[in-house]
Amino acid sequence: MSIFIGPMMKHLNGHKELTNHSEVVDIKAGALVYIPLMNCTEIIAKPGEQVKVGTMIAKRNDHFIVPIFSSVSGTVRGVEHMVHAGGGTADHLVIENDGKFEGVKSFEPANYEEMTRDELVTFMMNAGIVGCGGAGFPAYIKYKFAKGVDTKYMKDALTILINAVECEPYITADYRNTEDNLDLLMLGVKAFIKAASAKDAIIAIKETKKELIEKLQLRVKDEPNIKIRPVPDMYPMGWERTLVFEVFKERYDKLPGELGVVVNNATTAIAFAEALTKGIGIVEKTVTFSGDAIKSPVNVKVPVGVKVSEIMDQIGGYSKADVIVIAGGPMMGKAIKSDEFVITASSNAITILEAKPIDTIPCLRCGKCNDSCPAGILPVRINNAEKTGNVALIQKLRADQCIECGMCTYVCPSKIEVTENVRKAKKLLLAATKK
Repeated sequence: MSIFIGPMMKHLNGHKELTNHSEVVDIKAGALVYIPLMNCTEIIAKPGEQVKVGTMIAKRNDHFIVPIFSSVSGTVRGVEHMVHAGGGTADHLVIENDGKFEGVKSFEPANYEEMTRDELVTFMMNAGIVGCGGAGFPAYIKYKFAKGVDTKYMKDALTILINAVECEPYITADYRNTEDNLDLLMLGVKAFIKAASAKDAIIAIKETKKELIEKLQLRVKDEPNIKIRPVPDMYPMGWERTLVFEVFKERYDKLPGELGVVVNNATTAIAFAEALTKGIGIVEKTVTFSGDAIKSPVNVKVPVGVKVSEIMDQIGGYSKADVIVIAGGPMMGKAIKSDEFVITASSNAITILEAKPIDTIPCLRCGKCNDSCPAGILPVRINNAEKTGNVALIQKLRADQCIECGMCTYVCPSKIEVTENVRKAKKLLLAATKK
């Protein structure tokens, strides 16, 4: 990472008012649901088998252990290879929905106060808790290897940092989930503290969310080891590195654990609390459907595995004839060629934008993309290296440090897809390292 890192943040028009205060709409699953099996090597539920909501149907067991649960009751029909929200394709386990939504406990609920740290980490693993802010990283890994580090701020003790910032435009799913589930959030945060043997937790949230901040402050007034930390309404404040530096004024090389910090999304804490209290894994998600080409922007509560096309039919459809469907937010999300992909356990938003022609001109060499990069790398040089296939230069320029936040494309006066070209450079680098 460059030593010349400035603020490298920008206030964006968030368009949050479109969905901030509207009621969350319950979406019904259709005749079939398609449960994504990315990185999953073991399918437990066989064709013809009857399952219920909460039945374990598959388990990822490569480098990580992540069980996957059915979101509906019905009959397993087989495996279908289809487009995935990550932008590629993957196998999906197809379940015929019987419409009854009969449930079963995925595992026995547990009282975190009566559990040891190791028991909590194991519970987190067996509950299939993954990062719910979009990344989908198995949460238990962060806690399994958590340890205190003697730094200026931590002093040989861990701090849990709960990311409730939600800095991308349009997305309000975390905000609504937090506001509607304050009790579960508090329980999840306390369980995280114990799972990491941490000394305290900090809930970071945009300073503009004044009403929610007041509610959170009331909830923690008798919790001396949980603090609320308002942060500037800037992008990409929700990025781990940016947020950690904003809160602790220290930087790390690869992982926040180097500073004695464990970072989790607010919805992930709520999902952990639901697992502890209800004995069920992540089978439904709150997802923001918004943008400038959707008739009725709204947050929806939807079973995992429901197609975006079916959700759009239930909430009113598109307002423009030619649209771009993005899995995620407009800055970091991935544009998908059609709406025939499904909601996953880590989905937080579907952004629908009008497809407009973009007039690109040659690079002006203004340096705005470099100045705006929160990772402190040089997107324009990486962009040029990718065009010539210069892998050695791509590696030297640390393209692997790019988080694909979209800032370089956003600020480019030439309207060049800089982020996409840097993404291609990362793929070139990855392919070269595998040889």
